[in-house]
Amino acid sequence: MATKIRLQRHGKKGKPFYYIVVADARAPRDGRFIERLGSYNPNTNPATIDINFDKTLAWVNTGAQPTDTCRAILSYKGVLYKKHLEGGVKKGALTEEQAAAKFAEWTDQKDGKITGKKTSLVSAKDEARKLALAAEAKKKEEKAAAIAAKNAPVAEEVEAPAEEEAATEADAAESAE
Repeated sequence: MATKIRLQRHGKKGKPFYYIVVADARAPRDGRFIERLGSYNPNTNPATIDINFDKTLAWVNTGAQPTDTCRAILSYKGVLYKKHLEGGVKKGALTEEQAAAKFAEWTDQKDGKITGKKTSLVSAKDEARKLALAAEAKKKEEKAAAIAAKNAPVAEEVEAPAEEEAATEADAAESAE
């Protein structure tokens, strides 16, 4: 029986949520499956992937073929790299300790990248919030200035003619002398 590791869609319209399952290649997408290996939620940033590593590795080693998207997910989680290292151990190119050390180094590097991305997303979100607050404060000040300017000209117009009359009277008095 040809088995595939693929995604089974759940969730509502526009908000997909996927189960990662092992199913017969002839079964429908959301139909019958052999075993559920994990879940994938693309709605979060970064996407949330929860997978049973050992079960997935066992299925890949027994010949289950992942679909393109599942292959990317398994590669991201390191299942395919672990299979590659186990193949090197079987051929004699590596020892168990070397393979374990390489995999541990790869996972540490991958975790560093993920935490870096999460912190950059959080800092970018905070920066955007600060910029939005500054823009909102500026707009609020402009509105207050516009309201003050709208209310102020009435008082200035009353004072301005009185000053102009005083100035014209002073000019008339000087010209009369």
